[in-house]
Parts: sequence; C-alpha cells; structure tokens
Amino acid sequence: MSRRLREVHCTPAVSVVKNYGVSEPTIYAYRKCFRLLEAMDVRRLETVEQGNARLMKALPVRDLQIEVMKEITRKI
Repeated sequence: MSRRLREVHCTPAVSVVKNYGVSEPTIYAYRKCFRLLEAMDVRRLETVEQGNARLMKALPVRDLQIEVMKEITRKI
C-alpha cells in the first residue's frame, strides 16, 4: 500500500489513472485530503475510523440498557 500512496503523490494523475483504473477526480480528492500524511498515518486513520464506527454502534445499546435499568429501579 505504501508504494501506491507514494506513487499517487509523486506521479502525474493521468498515469495513476491508467495504472489503477480510478478516476482523475478521485486522485485529486485523495491528494487534497491526504497530501501531508504518510502511509502509516493513513493506516492509523483507517483503524481509528473503524473503531469509531464500532463504538457508534455500541452506544445506542448502552443507552437502551441504561433506560431499562432506570425503569426497573422506578418500579421497585
């Protein structure tokens, strides 16, 4: 992956489009977002985003558990 990232940053967009089959606007959007990041930074960012998504799924479950516990304590 790091080789591809370096290639996207260092080579003309047209050659990257030909090599990897992605659109030219995609390359420009990628460069705009990740211009200063290294490959390890991008991997770390992806890991953090995956963890955040997992936590966002768990949050409603926790809130529901809290509401159930409040209901139970009110009835006692």
